[in-house]
Amino acid sequence: MYLAAGAPTPLLPLYQDEWNFPAVVLTAAFAAYAGGFLAALLTAGSLSDHIGRRPVLIGALLVQFVSTIMFILAPDAGWVIAARVVQGIATGAATSAFSASLAELAPVKHKKLGAILGSVAVTGGLALGALLAGLAIEFTPSPNGLIFTVLAVIAVLGIIVVALTPESATRRPGAWRSLIPRMAVAAAARKEFAAAAPVIAATWMLGGLSLGLAPTLVRNVFEVDSALVNGLVGFVASAASAVSGIVFSRLAPRAGIKLGIYAAAVAAIGNVTSVLTGTLVLMVVSFVIGGIGFGSAFSASLRLIMPLTDAQHRAGTIASVFVVAYIAFGLPVVLVGLLAAPLGFPTTIVGYGAVILLLVLIGLIAQFRITRTARA
Repeated sequence: MYLAAGAPTPLLPLYQDEWNFPAVVLTAAFAAYAGGFLAALLTAGSLSDHIGRRPVLIGALLVQFVSTIMFILAPDAGWVIAARVVQGIATGAATSAFSASLAELAPVKHKKLGAILGSVAVTGGLALGALLAGLAIEFTPSPNGLIFTVLAVIAVLGIIVVALTPESATRRPGAWRSLIPRMAVAAAARKEFAAAAPVIAATWMLGGLSLGLAPTLVRNVFEVDSALVNGLVGFVASAASAVSGIVFSRLAPRAGIKLGIYAAAVAAIGNVTSVLTGTLVLMVVSFVIGGIGFGSAFSASLRLIMPLTDAQHRAGTIASVFVVAYIAFGLPVVLVGLLAAPLGFPTTIVGYGAVILLLVLIGLIAQFRITRTARA
């Protein structure tokens, strides 16, 4: 799922060259994924709590397969945006069921590993998708067809794997009622959720910057026109996030989320400085630091929230986490696309960085308050 989500990062500038659409359409094509993701998450996010994990995952993979065919056949930007929406719907429907399955299928002594894999799969898939797509564009004559044909095959293999996997959830009534859009955070987890939400938003805004805006910045600010560079820029942040999610899993969750906060602040300052000075290397380094912050903070957030969530509300709580994440991932990118023309990229990126810094400050204060309350 996330391999496919990361693949369009270096492809979008290719589409822009082929069909000659403005930057705002490019950012809309990126953010359309987040819109589809949220729509599915808000409606089907708790569905697997009622009908089981396997039916939801198989259905989502079938929708994912349809999106790959749409990308292969796309004749214009409208089709690409529609394919991104369908892709987002597939991933949004699958994410909470997938994360809940990992938590439930993991042996008792490896429950923490299940939560870590749930967060690493997101960033690791995005990283590989961006890198492999960049390589395909650079070294093959028909990258779009090759990339999405491979992803279609992977979706079919995924369906087979899920069909052979044991069901981990007990069916219960209320499936139709669960499709009514709502946020559903377990009562015992609400305090931790509220404290983690601004940190999650800040780190996912950094993710949107590296995966959604970086190709445009590379071309328009740093004046480098290379699909491979676009793929690498999209890769470094997500790869650093995946690695740090594993490396820092031994840290106490509270320490992990604070580490993520500090790294996100440094990354935001570095990204703004790189754009103002025209230093591409600084932006890449900042993306690596931001990826470390993302991996540490997001994994720690899940480790703080999920143990407080009972089985009946697990998928709904996961859905709420990802609602915060994907609003931060998609909406600010669209706003940059709208504001870049009248204000210029440097000004809009300064504003983007300022919002991230404000969010991490709010998150840091919330974490210190929880620590102080626990000691009292």
